Amino acid sequence: MARVKRGVRAHQRHKKILKLARGYRGRKSKLFKVARQQVVRSMAFAYVHRKQNKRNFRRLWIARINAAARMQGITYSRLMYGLKLAGIDMNRKMLSELAISDSAAFAQLADKVKEKLAC
Repeated sequence: MARVKRGVRAHQRHKKILKLARGYRGRKSKLFKVARQQVVRSMAFAYVHRKQNKRNFRRLWIARINAAARMQGITYSRLMYGLKLAGIDMNRKMLSELAISDSAAFAQLADKVKEKLAC
């Protein structure tokens, strides 16, 4: 039986890791062992932060909606409850965009909410 040499496969594996490590500082982008450690760590952080990114954006949208709602004389929680009562189904991302770009339309929404809450 012929002897199996693994140089080609090992070289491919090393190139794959070093390609992922491109842009890292110093030895982390040059040496395979160090690069592999950093790539594993970076991938773990990337996975976690993809989840955190969604949370952070939701917090930002809520803060924007709350600020715009308080300018209309209503709190965020009352606004969201009133929107539910009024049957207006709009997500927080669109509400925050509306609050920033079209304050008149947001004011109309807030008026509808106030009417529903007064009933």
